Amino acid sequence: MSYPQLFLRFLRFGLMAWGGPVAQIAMLRKELVEEERWISSARFNRLLAVMQVLPGPEAHELCVHLGMRAKGRLGGMLAGLAFMLPGFLLMFALSWLYFAMDIQSSALGAAFLGVQVGVVAMIVRAVHRIGEHVLNDRWLWGLALGVGLASLLGASFWVVLPIAGVVYALAASGRQSLALVCAFIGVALATAVIWWSPGVQPGDVQAVGASAGPMALFLSGLKAGLLTFGGAYTAIPFLRNDAVGRGWMTDGQFLDGLALSGILPAPLIIFSTFVGYVGGGPIGALAMTAGIFLPAFAFSLILYDRLEAVLEVKQLHALLEGVAAGVVGLIAATTLQLGQATAERVPVLWPALVIFAGALAILYLWKSKLNIVAVIFAAGAAGWFAYG
Repeated sequence: MSYPQLFLRFLRFGLMAWGGPVAQIAMLRKELVEEERWISSARFNRLLAVMQVLPGPEAHELCVHLGMRAKGRLGGMLAGLAFMLPGFLLMFALSWLYFAMDIQSSALGAAFLGVQVGVVAMIVRAVHRIGEHVLNDRWLWGLALGVGLASLLGASFWVVLPIAGVVYALAASGRQSLALVCAFIGVALATAVIWWSPGVQPGDVQAVGASAGPMALFLSGLKAGLLTFGGAYTAIPFLRNDAVGRGWMTDGQFLDGLALSGILPAPLIIFSTFVGYVGGGPIGALAMTAGIFLPAFAFSLILYDRLEAVLEVKQLHALLEGVAAGVVGLIAATTLQLGQATAERVPVLWPALVIFAGALAILYLWKSKLNIVAVIFAAGAAGWFAYG
């Protein structure tokens, strides 16, 4: 297989990447493992287990790894770029169209209100689904609840996530007493950070519409990419912290970006392109996308043959599990904040509650890779009807 053939092969995968990571991974397994034997099924399963522990979108990381097995590091780069390219170009075009049409001032604004409610329901379902896989014992449940509460009270994730990882690593190694001491120290440290943080003054909040430089957007994306455990939804609190907290965009626009990514053949994390576009225009979109996908390339390209050895480092595994539990708490806290912001934005609350309940019903009862797309379009139609 030549380099162009490899690129076109994974470009086709990118064009067919509907339905989220489960459907994307199943597609790769069917064609490259079961039909063409690029790699044994057992090795594919071990690699997938490693990818789920490491940060970044698993399907994209698998493409990089498989491309590298076929044609070396250049093959890995080409496979990863080809897989993400269709989604990136489509999101880039939709980002331009979103502002070119001035959607919020048009009749579509009512539809997007409904869509925002539907996206909150999608995040609620994602928290449940991720929690089912991550929160496997009382320690992890406690860490998720503690980190979520600390986040709602104003503690920075830079403080609480490392503590969550260390506490669970100690607990998993049998040193529960030391883990409890560490947890109490963490609570005291988070309380001190909240207590001594300067209060937010009216003049301190940047006005919505503030622009960001390419480097700031790149670093914001890189931070989210390095902390994305267990799927793209785990990037939401980190990107929102920067995008909304620094005034690059509103919560409504943030939810709109998530909605747009849900209807594209791409990893959901591609909504970072929209965030970058809003924060810094076309260059900002490129910078944010590069930052958030860099770890997904780097882990496969740099570690390659050593990836499976990660499974043997039990202490590192436990540390990452504790961090992942903390991230679940962060997503839950962010969901509450987004839900409150959305409730304050809609003209009448009860139609939003109906849309929310209907979206949850679709997501829980209809087991299809198209259920997210269905929720987005159904919620938009309902929002148009209710608020148009």
